[in-house]
Amino acid sequence: MVATCFHLFDQPFVKGVYMTNNFVSITKEFNYEWADIMLKLKDLIKKYVEDGGEIMKEGYAEAMQALEAEHTSKQFSGEDGEIAQRIKELIDTYVKPAVEMDGGNIEFKSYDKGTVYVIMQGSCSGCPSSTVTLKSGIEGMLKRMVPEVQEVVQEMG
Repeated sequence: MVATCFHLFDQPFVKGVYMTNNFVSITKEFNYEWADIMLKLKDLIKKYVEDGGEIMKEGYAEAMQALEAEHTSKQFSGEDGEIAQRIKELIDTYVKPAVEMDGGNIEFKSYDKGTVYVIMQGSCSGCPSSTVTLKSGIEGMLKRMVPEVQEVVQEMG
């Protein structure tokens, strides 16, 4: 069976899409209600997958792994590199799973002179409570577990 042509962005109510291996997070336009569009979105996605639609192009996973390996090798060197590696491991182990449960993602970007830079994605990007989560939750945990951390800042990804 040939997959139907499908683009979430063809829908007038779709503002943004974030996909991972476990979920799809959609940001809607403000003038639409979830109750009015949720079932239509679920049906569109379900039909596309059932029809064998291509989700990720072949080679995508390998290209992403290569980029991450290159980024990691440049990022973690010297004393600050050791601190950055600890921070990344803490974020990946403790923070990322909790954020993913809410349909979002957090990526460690860098560490510089006491400041940790992260990128919030999916439902966490622009979410009003993400600032509270970032400052009260993530920043507090990192300050306790890595004394060199003074602040956590969100950057656009």
